Amino acid sequence: MNWIFLVIGGLFEVGFASCLGKAKETSGTESIAWLVGFFICLSASMFLLYLATKTLPIGTAYAVWTGIGAVGTVLVGIFFFNEPASFWRILFISTLIVSIIGLKFVSN
Repeated sequence: MNWIFLVIGGLFEVGFASCLGKAKETSGTESIAWLVGFFICLSASMFLLYLATKTLPIGTAYAVWTGIGAVGTVLVGIFFFNEPASFWRILFISTLIVSIIGLKFVSN
């Protein structure tokens, strides 16, 4: 169950980074709405990370959590914010994904 909390927390990390990106692109009330979404996602992400670390090693949990956030945020950037999808970006994101999977397999 704690791995599920960790994955969902990582997805909320993608959410708060995405909301921050949208808040930067907007102004006024719309920007405030994105910032509210940022704080909601941030709170949910941190709480789920806390729940996951009750039984998972903190080093593994934090690495997986940030890895999910990093990979997800790069993918959101590519698909929604028109960031480049160069060979090297995809290669290094792929190695990060393999590392996250590896940490899952070597953790108790």
